[in-house]
Amino acid sequence: MKVAFFLTPKTDVVFLQANSTMRQAIERMEHHRYSAVPVLNSEGHYVDTLTEGDLLWQLKHSPGMTFADTQNVRLSDVPRRMVNRPVHIDAEMDELLGKAMDQNFVPVVDGRSVFIGIVRRSDIIRYCLQLVHEQRHGHTRPVVQAVTPPPLPTTTPV
Repeated sequence: MKVAFFLTPKTDVVFLQANSTMRQAIERMEHHRYSAVPVLNSEGHYVDTLTEGDLLWQLKHSPGMTFADTQNVRLSDVPRRMVNRPVHIDAEMDELLGKAMDQNFVPVVDGRSVFIGIVRRSDIIRYCLQLVHEQRHGHTRPVVQAVTPPPLPTTTPV
């Protein structure tokens, strides 16, 4: 199984531009209720992942910094505590799983190293839960049941 099976495409991912400010990051993360987001450069390449912890450590190590001051601090000036390396879209599951153990999501890049999306750890766990259920019960049952819309009314041709 390949990474692409689990991919959440870039169009569905909240991310920040590398030239963003701390304030923009704080507000965007708060709005979407995310504790970590990918950071991309102007060419669309994955740069790194910014976490709430990175922002808090920057505040702690900047005596006198106010929230208003965060609009003058570029993300490139905020040190990262962890280095989250992306996986290639053609990576195998063992590489993906190794990275997913330590981070909420794994950034995914294409052959030109352009960011194309993420794989969420929760999606991997949901898939594994499905496999466990299938092994235990010998049949397939969706872990998350889809809502089936009511049938459309049928009409008789005149």
